[in-house]
Amino acid sequence: MIALSLGIGARNVSFPTVIQALLGQVSGPDADAVVSLRVPRTVLGLVVGAALGVAGALIQAVTRNPLADPGILGVNAGSAFAVALAVGVLGITAPLGYVWFAFLGALVTTVMVYLIGAAGRGQVSPARITLAGVALGAVLTGITSAMVLADPKGFDAMRAWEAGNLADRGWETLQVISPFVVVGLALAIYLSRSLNAVALGDDLARSLGANVLRTRVLCILAITLLAGGATALAGPIAFVGLMIPHIARWIVGPDQRWLVAYSVFLAPVLVLAADVVGRVILGSGEMQVSIVTAFVGAPVLILLVRRSRASSL
Repeated sequence: MIALSLGIGARNVSFPTVIQALLGQVSGPDADAVVSLRVPRTVLGLVVGAALGVAGALIQAVTRNPLADPGILGVNAGSAFAVALAVGVLGITAPLGYVWFAFLGALVTTVMVYLIGAAGRGQVSPARITLAGVALGAVLTGITSAMVLADPKGFDAMRAWEAGNLADRGWETLQVISPFVVVGLALAIYLSRSLNAVALGDDLARSLGANVLRTRVLCILAITLLAGGATALAGPIAFVGLMIPHIARWIVGPDQRWLVAYSVFLAPVLVLAADVVGRVILGSGEMQVSIVTAFVGAPVLILLVRRSRASSL
C-alpha cells in the first residue's frame, strides 16, 4: 500500500521512477509529485491509521463494547467543537494553529466523558461511559453545526480539516503531533496485558491482581493521545477504529497484545487504500478518505450488528 500510495494519483508514476525520486536520482514533475506531495501524505496515512486502529481496539476493550470506535467517546465531536471555537471566536485559520485546539478538545471531552460516566454510586460502568460519550458528542456536534451554519464564510478555514482527508497537511503539522501518537502507542502496548484481565470483568480482573481503575484511566489517556492526535492531523475519519480490531480479532483471537500489534499494521493499510481509491474513483478531483472509509464501514457495521457473535470480545 505504501508503494501504491506513492505511485498512484492524478499523475501515475512507475515504481522504478518512485525509487529513483526517493533516492534523488531524477527530477521533474513526477519526482516532485512523489517527494513533495505523496511522501508526507503517505507518512500521515501511516500515523493516522495506526493511531485510529489502536484507539479503536482500546475503546472496545475498556468499554467491552464490540461496536465502539473513537467517535463513541466524543473525540471527533470535541475536536470539531474546539476547532470551531478557534476559527470562529479567535480567528485562527492556519492549520498548525487550530490542530492544537483539535487535540485539546479531544482531551477535555474524553476527561469529561469519563467523569460523567464515573459519577454516582457504584463502580465505574463501561455502559455509562459509552452513553456519556454518545450524549456529549451529540450535544457538541449540534452546537458546532449551529455555529457553522450561522457564519458559513467565517468557517471556510475548517472545512478542509472537517472533511477528513490526508491531502495538503505537510511535514510541519506531522512533526508536532506525531510524538503524542508515539506515546499513545507505547502506552497501549504497555496496557495490553492488563486489558486481557479487564475484559473478563472487574471482579475477576481484581482477583487476578489487575488495577482496574488505573488501567481505565491510562486507557482513557492513551485513547485521547491516539484518537485526538489522529483527528488533529487529518480531521474526523470514522469506522477505521471499528473495523480494524474486528479484523485483527478474526485473525489472532481476543488476546489484546496481539490485537494492538496487528492494529498497528492493518489500520494504515485500510487508510492508505481508502486514500488511493479516493484519488482515482472520481476521474477528476479527489474524494476524501473519510468518505471512502464510511462507504466501507457502514456495511461492516450492519454486518457486525446482525452477527449473533458481535457482542463477544
